[in-house]
Amino acid sequence: MSAESVVPVVIVGAGPTGVTAALLLARRGITCLVLERHPGVYPQPRAVHLDDEGVRILQQVGLDGAFAAISRPAPGLRLLDADLHPFAVFDRDRPVGHHGHPEANLFDQPELEEILRGALARCDGLTLRGGVEVTVVEQPDEGPAPVQVTLRDLDTGAVEQVWCQALLGCDGAGSTVRDDIGARLLDLHFTERWFVVDVRCATSLTDWGGIDQVCDPRRAATFMRLAGDRYRWEFRMHDGETTDDLARRVPELTTRWTAGTDLEVLRATDYTFRARIADRWRSGRVFLLGDAAHLTPPFIGQGLCAGLRDAHNLAWKLAATLDGEPDGEELLESYQAERAPHAEAMIRGAVRIGRAMTGGQDAAAAVRRTLVGAVLRIPGVARRAASVLPTRYGPSALVDPHRHRRDITGQVCPQPRAGAVPFDDVLGDGWTLLADGPVDPVLAERARRRGARTVPVGALAGSEQLRQWMHDGRAGAVLLRPDRVVLATAPEQR
Repeated sequence: MSAESVVPVVIVGAGPTGVTAALLLARRGITCLVLERHPGVYPQPRAVHLDDEGVRILQQVGLDGAFAAISRPAPGLRLLDADLHPFAVFDRDRPVGHHGHPEANLFDQPELEEILRGALARCDGLTLRGGVEVTVVEQPDEGPAPVQVTLRDLDTGAVEQVWCQALLGCDGAGSTVRDDIGARLLDLHFTERWFVVDVRCATSLTDWGGIDQVCDPRRAATFMRLAGDRYRWEFRMHDGETTDDLARRVPELTTRWTAGTDLEVLRATDYTFRARIADRWRSGRVFLLGDAAHLTPPFIGQGLCAGLRDAHNLAWKLAATLDGEPDGEELLESYQAERAPHAEAMIRGAVRIGRAMTGGQDAAAAVRRTLVGAVLRIPGVARRAASVLPTRYGPSALVDPHRHRRDITGQVCPQPRAGAVPFDDVLGDGWTLLADGPVDPVLAERARRRGARTVPVGALAGSEQLRQWMHDGRAGAVLLRPDRVVLATAPEQR
């Protein structure tokens, strides 16, 4: 094995998380080989929701416009009683959220994967091999590399080895990579079987563009219109029911929405909603991302978003390490330390919300739903309930401790538009020192050592939102990491 035969990064899994990770690494000059079992895009619908932070990550690889063309903003969520009458509404009344994009976006996953793979095919330094499975991942007991990956061609059965400096396991809930590094999924105590129906329908089935959650103790359900002429239902399954049982009953299950309208059923299958998180996300230079690292029930639509956050958090750290950054090991150690607590909090939040909206078929279930409806009528409560837990990382070598209660360290900075250009596009891919006036010399020196670009806030179009965010955090300057997370702040200079 020569140095030339070692691939910088191998990515196992060409779903949205894996391909996004490859595109983010390629922006930083890192060559990647992406391996995928399926020869082409898996055609079945799966993920259907992406929040504004997820779209912001797609923007980092130049795909926010393409995503907007295949998606549509969702105006909110309604809770319906058993007769499909709304008893609580979560309106999203802002055209864009903190991250500069609509806060909830509905789409069809195969279309997103086509966009991502098209970008991968156009990108120098990225190679996709379909129709292969990874059977074994091995790495030395000591030293960072190389990692040996054993592949099997699913068409010919031929076996080969590939070596890499780092491997990303983006291979889903049944991850081979997770098994090979000895990680296991911890049970966060939620498992439910649901029946998912994806259809096409030429006739509009609803005037409401958001998501409906049916809080019916006899059978909880979810209904939504996706982009174009596509719709989805999800029905909680009863004990003893099979997929075949419910597949035969699709017209009966959906008739309250369709009134006999013809549907083209694209998929009708069961899906087990699980709450799980891996106990280890890293072994040496092997990392877990997306569903390989965590599984969340879909009640707040964060499964895919969490995977994209993993890719965004790890890509710049891994690229810096491979480029020889002296603190590379510290950067890599921070990946699980930052992402796992946030992912677990998101999963537990999804479980709580799912149980509140659909939870249980016992006598207390109706009482709980009545209380939920009453509480959500309190001014401001519905807005807070509709907000997803924001990304915020605790103190570490990459996030300073708070100087005071309102400090914004660990937060992701907002993204206003600087005229016609989104803020992130102005900043580029590196470190940034945002300054609203004179800069504290200590923070200025830290920024200089990081090679940060200094950007005066007042020189930006759309600076009002940034200036207000900094003022609320009592910051006159903030040092932003490449993933737009605040490492450090300095007080306002009077």
